[in-house]
Amino acid sequence: MEAWMEPFARTIHAAKKYVVSTTLPRADWNAAVVRGDIARTVQRLKQEPGAGLAVGGVRLPMLLAELGLIDEYDFIVQPRLAGHGPTLFAGLAKHVELEFVGAVKFDSGAVAMRYQAKGST
Repeated sequence: MEAWMEPFARTIHAAKKYVVSTTLPRADWNAAVVRGDIARTVQRLKQEPGAGLAVGGVRLPMLLAELGLIDEYDFIVQPRLAGHGPTLFAGLAKHVELEFVGAVKFDSGAVAMRYQAKGST
């Protein structure tokens, strides 16, 4: 493992993870399987102490955006055009108004941008 990857690897390894699935009987790597009412589960998890929740993938972020359960959006734009694959928030049923919070440019050319959902606390 590259030295620059170690802090992230330690953090992600130690973090509690939740896997949303209707088919997995269990998950490993410090993860729990979430089933049933996703909105209620996410609302409960947001109330727990800690630094918040991070969401990945394509389908789950769209569902949570439509339910109004995402307070902040972090987008990382890589300096590469792919032209294929799933598109984040494709088919979103309603607009989500965002307010720019800040951005960081990396030596690789990638840019991380943070937005807050308008109306979130």
